[in-house]
Amino acid sequence: MENLPIYVSVLFSAITLLTLLILNRAVGKQVLFLPLALTWLVIQAFLSYSGFYLVTETIPPRFLLLIGPPLLLILYLFISRKGKMLLDTIDPETLTYLHCVRIPVEITLWLLFSYKFVPQLMTFEGRNFDILSGITAPLIAYFGYRQTKLNKKILLVWNFICLGLLINIVINAVLSVPFPFQQFAFDQPNTGVLYFPFTWLPCFIVPAVLFSHLVCIRKLLGA
Repeated sequence: MENLPIYVSVLFSAITLLTLLILNRAVGKQVLFLPLALTWLVIQAFLSYSGFYLVTETIPPRFLLLIGPPLLLILYLFISRKGKMLLDTIDPETLTYLHCVRIPVEITLWLLFSYKFVPQLMTFEGRNFDILSGITAPLIAYFGYRQTKLNKKILLVWNFICLGLLINIVINAVLSVPFPFQQFAFDQPNTGVLYFPFTWLPCFIVPAVLFSHLVCIRKLLGA
């Protein structure tokens, strides 16, 4: 990524590490999580650093290798008996604090936009309001779980709204990548997420945020 200052990559790598540590804390003593997550990040680092994801003309897109496995894992956890048992042990308060990483993620996206690696619509100056989730997350975690001053309805509404904000930016981001089905941002497409370390956004951070919402919603609904 020519012309991109090294501090942007370092910042994003730190965000990924922070997400990993928070998620590991929420999961608790599930000993396989950390080595599996680290292995996944290393594999994707190797693929993206080699330029594998820069080939965008293939059908189906190679990008599916970034998002497909995490989504399948989440699905497995929610439908399997062992998966549900694991979900029951996860701390929802810590998962809610995890959403704070969405603030530095949005800052990173703005920096990538300023260096023409993502379109404006992917930033808080465009169609991305995901930073609101990060700003409100510590308040929801503290007053909703630590102080228990927010009822389940408020917690559910917050999770569903923030889940909607996540889905909104994911759809816009995918449709801005220079795939054959690209719909937005033809003048400045979303190429940043095809490079290392920013491939960790779709392959780990976004699934972690999605997983956090779904687990909390499941617990609040009493499943």
